[in-house]
Amino acid sequence: MSDRQSSSEPHKAASSFSDKPSGISHSEGEVPEAQKDPKFIRGAGKRKRIMYALLAVGLIVVTAMTLLGFRLQQVVSDKFTGQLWQLPSVVYARELILQPGAKVRYEEVLNELKQLKYQQVDAPSRSGEYKASRLKLEFVRRPFTFKEGKEDERHVVVEFDYSAVKRISEWVERGGKKELKQLGIIRIEPKMLGMLESQTTEQRIYLPKDQMPSALIDALITTEDRDFYQHDGVSIVAIGRAFIANVKAGRTVQGGSTLTQQLAKNLFLSSERSLWRKIKEAYMALIIDHNYDKDQILDAYLNQVYLAQSGKQAIHGFAMGAHFYFGRPLSELRVDQQAMLVGLVKGPSYYNPWRYPERATARRNLVLRMMHDNQMIDSASYERAIQRPLDVQEKGQLSRRQPAYFDQLRRELTEEVGDKFESGKGLRLFTTLDPLSQEKAEEAVRATMPKMAKKAGANIENAIVIADRNTGEVRAMVGGSKPGYAGFNRAIDAKRQIGSVVKPAIYLAALSQPERFSLATSLEDKPLKLTGERGETWSPRNYDRQYRGAVPLYLALAKSYNIPTVNLGMAVGLDDVIDTMAKLGVDRKEIPPLPSMLLGAFTLTPFEVTQMYQTIASGGRKAQLKALSAVVTNDGDVLFQQLPVASQVVPEQAAWLTMYGLKKAVTEGTARYLNSQFPSSRLAGKTGTSDKGRDSWYVGIDGREVVTVWMGKDDNSNSNLTGSSGALRLYTDYILRRDPEPLVQQQPSGISTFDYQRNQNGTYSQRCLGQDHFPAWDPNGTLKVTCVKKVQRFFQNLFDW
Repeated sequence: MSDRQSSSEPHKAASSFSDKPSGISHSEGEVPEAQKDPKFIRGAGKRKRIMYALLAVGLIVVTAMTLLGFRLQQVVSDKFTGQLWQLPSVVYARELILQPGAKVRYEEVLNELKQLKYQQVDAPSRSGEYKASRLKLEFVRRPFTFKEGKEDERHVVVEFDYSAVKRISEWVERGGKKELKQLGIIRIEPKMLGMLESQTTEQRIYLPKDQMPSALIDALITTEDRDFYQHDGVSIVAIGRAFIANVKAGRTVQGGSTLTQQLAKNLFLSSERSLWRKIKEAYMALIIDHNYDKDQILDAYLNQVYLAQSGKQAIHGFAMGAHFYFGRPLSELRVDQQAMLVGLVKGPSYYNPWRYPERATARRNLVLRMMHDNQMIDSASYERAIQRPLDVQEKGQLSRRQPAYFDQLRRELTEEVGDKFESGKGLRLFTTLDPLSQEKAEEAVRATMPKMAKKAGANIENAIVIADRNTGEVRAMVGGSKPGYAGFNRAIDAKRQIGSVVKPAIYLAALSQPERFSLATSLEDKPLKLTGERGETWSPRNYDRQYRGAVPLYLALAKSYNIPTVNLGMAVGLDDVIDTMAKLGVDRKEIPPLPSMLLGAFTLTPFEVTQMYQTIASGGRKAQLKALSAVVTNDGDVLFQQLPVASQVVPEQAAWLTMYGLKKAVTEGTARYLNSQFPSSRLAGKTGTSDKGRDSWYVGIDGREVVTVWMGKDDNSNSNLTGSSGALRLYTDYILRRDPEPLVQQQPSGISTFDYQRNQNGTYSQRCLGQDHFPAWDPNGTLKVTCVKKVQRFFQNLFDW
C-alpha cells in the first residue's frame, strides 16, 4: 500500500502543478492540459488560417499594386514621351503688308488693328497697343511666328495720305535714346480664325511654360498647390489641411489634390467620384513626380487645365482660355484678367463670367488677395485690379466661324498637301481670308436676306464668293443665308444656271477680234429664230420683250440685251466663244456647244463664276482662285507654300474694253441702282437672271475685289427675283459696309479714243469730230487711217470747190 501511495504522490503533484497559471513553465515534453482541449486546438487553427489569409491578401495586394504600378508607369511613360495631346491645326487669315505707296488706307489699317483686338492707349508701349491720330497710326506690332519665321514686337508709326501709305517709321534705341528710323515694309500679324478640327473635342494652343506670364504661374501655385515644389506628387499636408477645413465648414470647401494629381486625373482618368479613381490618381501623381521634373509637370498642367466649354469643344490651357474669354494673347492680359483665369480652375461652370459675373468677380478678387498677401503684387496694384470690371468678350468664342471658307480650305489641303497634312499635329495654316471682307459679307447677308425672304419666300438662299481682283486669293466666302452654320456649301457646290453673267465672255471673245468688232459696232436687235440640225427651233427674246432694231455693242452688254448677244455670239462662232470661256477658267466640259449657252443655259458654281470674272477684271491675267497660302509645322518646317501666280490668257486690250462695258452696266445699264449709291466710285458689274427667275446673280468689281453673289432656292423653284432686284441688293449692302476702292485701270497700249456720231436709230458711226467718244483697240491703225482719209477727202473737196 505504502509503495502504491508513494508512487502516486508525484502524479498528484503534477496534477496540481498543471492547474497553475500558464505563465509557469512545464517540464520538457509535457503538453498542458488546456492545449489538449479541442476548442483550443480549433481556435489555434483558425488563428493560423487568418494569419495565412492576411499574409496571402497582403501578398496579393502588394503584387497587384506592383503590377498596377508597372502598368500605370507604362501609361504615363507612353503619354509623356510621345505627343501629349491631339493638337488641332490653327488657321490664320492673310497678313496685312504695309509699305510706302501701297494702296492701303488709314481706315483699313485701323479696322485691322481693331479686328486683332489691339487696345487703344495714349502712348503705346506694350505689344497689342495703338494710338490713332489724323492719318497716322502708332502701334506696337505683336511678336509673331510668320510662315518665314519668328519676328519680335516692333514699335512703328505709319503715316497715310488719303488713299495710300505715305511713310513707315520704327522707334529704335540708339545711344540710350529713342529715335525714329525709316522702314521700307512692315507686316501685321494675321488674325487667328479658329481650329481645323482634329480627332478630339479638346481645343488648345500649346504655349511653353517659359512663354507664359510669371504672375499667372505664381498665382496658380499659390491658390491651387502652395507646396508644389516641396511634395512628391501627393501632399499629406494639403490633404490634412483640406480635411480640417471641410470638417469646420460642415461641407466640402477645399480639396487636397495637388496640381500633379489634377494633371493625372485630367490626362488619364475619368471624372467619376470613387475611391479606386483617387487611388489611381495618387499613384499616377507619384509616378509622374518621380519621373519628370517640376517644370515639365507644370508645363503640361498649364496647357491641359480645363477652362470652358464651347458647344462640343472643350477649352483647355491658359493660352486658349485667354483667346476664348478675352480675345487676346495670354501675354497681353492684365493681372486681374490672369487672376480670373486662375480662379476658373476651381470650376469653370460655377464661375462662368457670363452667367455668374458676381461669382467670377469674387473668385478673381480672392486670387488677387492671395497674390497680394504673398507679395506678388503691391497694394496699389491690388486695389486697382479689384476695382476693374471682368472685361470679358461679349460672348465666349475662339473666332467667328466661317464654315464655307473652311470647307474650301479642306479641299485645297487634300489637293495640294495630301498625306503631308496630319490631323492632330498642331500644324499652322496660313490662308488668304480678309477678316474685314468676311465680317462685312456676313453682316450684309444677315441684314438683307430677311428682306429678300419677304419677296421670294422663307426658303430663299444665297452664296457669296469674294476674291482679290488681281491675285485670285479668296478673301471671303458665305455658303448660305445663315453664315455661321455648316451645311450645304452653295458657294462651291451649288451648280446653277448662270443666265446673263455669261455675257461678258461673249463680248470679250468678240473684242479680241478688233478688226471685226469694237464697242461701237452695231448689233441687230430684231426677232430671231435659230434652227438646229434636227429641225428644232429656238427663238430667244429680250427680257423686256422689246426690239430696238440695232444697238451699239457696249450698250447691248450694259443693258444685257439677249438678241444682240446671240447675234454677236453666232457671228464670233460658238467654238471661239467656248475657247474664250475655257481660257477664263471655265471647265470646257460644263459648256454645251449650243446657241442657248450664249444666254447662260448651263450651270456653274459661284466659285467658278468668280474665277471667270477675276480673269476679266485683272486685264486678262488669270490667277487660280486659292484659299490656302502655306502649311507650317510646329517646328517651323514649311510643308506647303504657294504665291499668287497670274498668266495672260486673253488679250489685255479686249479685257479692258469688256470692263469698260461692265462699268457702263453700273452707270446706265442693269446695275444702275448701284450707281445711285456710289455715283463716283467707278465700279463695274454684271447682273444675271436665269430662266423663269430661278436664279438671281450679280458679279461686282471694284478696285480691290471681285464679288459673286447668287440667290435662289434649293428646290430650283421660281424666286421672283432678277439679278437687279435680288443679288445686286445684297452686293450693294456689302459694298456699303466694306467701302469700295475705286476701280482704276491703266489704259493698255494699243487702245486709243475715237470720235463717233450717234445716228437716229441709236447706233454709232465713226466721225473725226464726233460728239461721242469711245476707246477702241486699233492694232493695225485702221480706225486712225480711216479718220485721216476722211479729213484729207474733206480738204480735197474744199479745194476742188
